[in-house]
Amino acid sequence: MYEALQQLDPIKINFSASGMHAINIVLGFIMFGVALSIKPNHFRDLIRQPKSTIVGLVSQVIALPLMTFLLVLAISNFITPTVAMGMILVAACPGGNISNFMTSYSKGNTELSIGLTASTTLLATITTPLNFAFWGGLYMKFISNRAGQYLQPLEIDNVQMFETVFILLGIPLILGVFFAKYFPLITEKLKKPIQNISILFFVTMVVLAFTNNLELFLKYIYYIFFIVLIHNFLAFLTGYTLGTIFKVPKRDRRTITIETGIQNAGLGLVLLFNTKIFPNEMALGGMLFITAWWGMWHIISGLCLATYWSTKSIIV
Repeated sequence: MYEALQQLDPIKINFSASGMHAINIVLGFIMFGVALSIKPNHFRDLIRQPKSTIVGLVSQVIALPLMTFLLVLAISNFITPTVAMGMILVAACPGGNISNFMTSYSKGNTELSIGLTASTTLLATITTPLNFAFWGGLYMKFISNRAGQYLQPLEIDNVQMFETVFILLGIPLILGVFFAKYFPLITEKLKKPIQNISILFFVTMVVLAFTNNLELFLKYIYYIFFIVLIHNFLAFLTGYTLGTIFKVPKRDRRTITIETGIQNAGLGLVLLFNTKIFPNEMALGGMLFITAWWGMWHIISGLCLATYWSTKSIIV
């Protein structure tokens, strides 16, 4: 597996300035759509149920990056450094917008889901650069004497990453909340179409990114699929386990599980496409493939889990 994944690393995906602007606008639009479902009372609800809120935030912001780090150490003999760093990047991203729909479908706590998505997204301006730099740095030190010629220095501009995350997530989120407050009738009509368009935009972004490397992607999808499958399962398991250990209500446990397993892979891709953060000379093929496939797979796995739970009654 290791030798096969090495062939992904040299892949570089370059976008023109106009292409990057288009991708940034798409992600901003997606986050604006997420914010349309957020109301001030959702944050009040988080305060009223502090245990579930704290467990949910800890699960996503602390536990998932930690468990991901332990996972990449455990399978380090089978994956390349860039694949491992892709897994760490995904774990550092905030919750994905589709988690709110999946939580509702699974009979979870939708208000908690929306509140957690909004909170982790706002916190991402700090936690995404911090988690990626911290856990990524520890991993690079761990394999520094084992990766040989395939190891490359990976130093990113954390200030640039902070700025990018804030512009792409923070500003659209704030604008969306205010829009929903002052234009409630229009908001109700826009929420569902924007959610559907968001998924279409993400799939289009992935397809455009890998058009020139489709043959290689199909050739090695087996390896990428297996790695993302394990990582995504670990994410769901982390959320469910923490919810069980701290005995949060079962509806909240479902919410925390889904929130932890659904990550904003679109943000990860945009960060990877930003040459100010990851310069062109870096060989980041493994990171790109892991992040892109996670964005596709977590929709499938999340819907499967939500469908299963939707058939099960919640016994308090």
